[in-house]
Amino acid sequence: MRGGCLPRDYELEELYGEQIRAFKIWMMQRGFTDSTHNEYLREVLAYLKSLKGLEVTEASKVNVIGFLVSKEKVKDQTRNRTLSAIRTFYVALIDFEMATRNPALEVKKSKTEKNKNPVYLEEEDLVDSLQYIEGRYRNRNIAIFLLMGYCGLRVGEVHRLDLKDFKKTKGTIVVFGKGRKWNEIPVPELLVQYLIEVERERITPYSKKEEAFFVSQKGKRLSIRQIQKLVSQTFKAFKENNPKVTDMNLSCHKLRHSFATMLLKNGVDIRVVKELLGHASIETTMIYTHINDDQKKQAMSTVNIPISIVS
Repeated sequence: MRGGCLPRDYELEELYGEQIRAFKIWMMQRGFTDSTHNEYLREVLAYLKSLKGLEVTEASKVNVIGFLVSKEKVKDQTRNRTLSAIRTFYVALIDFEMATRNPALEVKKSKTEKNKNPVYLEEEDLVDSLQYIEGRYRNRNIAIFLLMGYCGLRVGEVHRLDLKDFKKTKGTIVVFGKGRKWNEIPVPELLVQYLIEVERERITPYSKKEEAFFVSQKGKRLSIRQIQKLVSQTFKAFKENNPKVTDMNLSCHKLRHSFATMLLKNGVDIRVVKELLGHASIETTMIYTHINDDQKKQAMSTVNIPISIVS
């Protein structure tokens, strides 16, 4: 249950109850999803337990590293996620003037994970994958796919999209993203036409107050799980007919990766890509500036070794 504590953490409530409550309020205020809220809370409670009564404000870099080391043989991604939760916890406390420093910022993230290239589809593969979108509500499903693959929306942002967020005359959508931030994004003309058609075909919701743009056959807002299932089924069929992507772990978020990579490859300024993706920091956008094998080969093809030096 959201906002709940782990079983038998009465002592933690007694020792750190005020900080825990502040962290919960801060995450809700910032619009964290339920899954992130619960995951971060779970990690922070485990971290607080490791302090064994030490004041949160007295904890140091050593305490944070000690806790990370105590999590036996975890993957780099898991370690970084735990560190991110602890960093966020201290950010919340500083925001509420319950702490003055963030010892977790002094701990570096794993370089292995930090330097790992995101999985993405090349533009031609992204186009091919659209052919495998099926179902009774195909126009709706294509529009959802295009919003993630050609506008870079997160699955939660697609889920939260309301009728009022589609500005037909301007050809834009208004997205409510992470950190409770609004972002107006220009939409490609073909997608505008799909969105107009989806709105025309939209099932009348059972509730008159329901303003969801994407509605299920049961007359309710299409859930995140339903959107993920749609994308998963599409990629499954796509993989079965395309051997070169068989081993790729494709998902909703990989469509977002593909969008970012496509823009940067087309020479779009990284600052513009940052704004379109709704990133708080350009460092987050930097992960998409990876170089692929074809680019490496193209670069090396320009290198000419004079025959005279080897003859």
